[in-house]
Amino acid sequence: MPLSHDEVRSIRENAVCLHGPEAVHRALDRMAEAITEELGESLPVVLCVLTGGIIPTGHILTRLSFPLETDYLHASRYRGETSGEDVHWLSKPGTSLEGRTVLVIDDILDEGHTLAQVLEYCSDAGASRVYSAVLIEKQHDRRVPGVVADFTGLQVEDRYVFGFGMDYRNYLRNLNGIYALGESAA
Repeated sequence: MPLSHDEVRSIRENAVCLHGPEAVHRALDRMAEAITEELGESLPVVLCVLTGGIIPTGHILTRLSFPLETDYLHASRYRGETSGEDVHWLSKPGTSLEGRTVLVIDDILDEGHTLAQVLEYCSDAGASRVYSAVLIEKQHDRRVPGVVADFTGLQVEDRYVFGFGMDYRNYLRNLNGIYALGESAA
């Protein structure tokens, strides 16, 4: 059920800013530099994980000056909710990954279920090397064993976060910063 305008406004007004625009953009610069160092000579396929990865991917791509291909995939656990169980595949990439270097870009590494399945899919599709980049890494001990991001922008404590691609019930992805729910919304 969609939220009302007043509900979304209240969530936004009571949100706590964890990382402002300047910190996010500095993190994106650092990520792009590291990605360029590692992948700049490989003609990679860059896969955006929809929907949360749209904003981080767009910003990272504009910072990469080497040749690459782009595509997307749509895999989600949350589907508009604040929690979820199984990963649902809505779309797989149209570009062949066979023998390619692949960079998967997503918004957040939380427990790692989605990222684990996406990386496994890329390997099974024949990618020669698979890397992952996430704007946000959540700090807790619930991570799927062995799931780590190769390139990480910022870390956040174990709170529900949104902005810069991450959503609160399908809203607020467009915020220029990383926010957590305020105490009144938790």
